[in-house]
Amino acid sequence: MGVEGDSASCAELFVLLSSLADLPLKQGIAVTGAVNLHGEVLPVGGVNEKIEGYFRICRTAGLDGTQGVLIPHRNRRQLMLDRDVVEAVRQGLFHIYTAEQASDGIELLTGCASGMGGPPGEYAPDSVLGRVQKTLQAYRRACQAADNPKSPRKNAR
Repeated sequence: MGVEGDSASCAELFVLLSSLADLPLKQGIAVTGAVNLHGEVLPVGGVNEKIEGYFRICRTAGLDGTQGVLIPHRNRRQLMLDRDVVEAVRQGLFHIYTAEQASDGIELLTGCASGMGGPPGEYAPDSVLGRVQKTLQAYRRACQAADNPKSPRKNAR
């Protein structure tokens, strides 16, 4: 089965940013949520089933306190979770995180500041967006160099 609907768009964005920034994502946190052009994380359907399904996988593998889910902040009102999930959360063995903005999610998943909040286009070099910007600028320079090779030097006599 392929990806359906928008509920994977946050995860897809985070993977892309992670790759461009050369920063790993925490592997124990499942992600669901749609994202719009303004970086707002939008609610999705089936959030309880998604959480409970991932919880069962983690419980089978062994809960170690690092696993959890990242869901849209606006979905928190729909939470009606199984008692086992609630108890694991209470004990700190499983976590439910929420995000209003994509920047919240990328910070959680990388442990690195997103770079949002400053002037547009100006990001701290060690932030996720600063690292992405550096990668994209290097790519642009490489493309420009490939499109405009220097003319070969002629031997002077």
